[in-house]
Amino acid sequence: MKYTVIIQWSQEDECFVVFLPEFLEVMQPVTHGESYEDAVKNAQEVIELLVESYREEGKALPEMKKIKEILPAA
Repeated sequence: MKYTVIIQWSQEDECFVVFLPEFLEVMQPVTHGESYEDAVKNAQEVIELLVESYREEGKALPEMKKIKEILPAA
């Protein structure tokens, strides 16, 4: 499964925060990391857990969104 991962520095939290736009029903941001690399690793773990949870609950996995559905028009 390939899902969109948005990582942004949060000055307020002093860490990188991770958003998963395909999983909007989950509290956002979904995870964080003190470094960009930690945020990526944590995002992968959260996606794996979400996919496992969806499958266990018999829920359909979210469809991957196109970039134009995620980012506002410039």
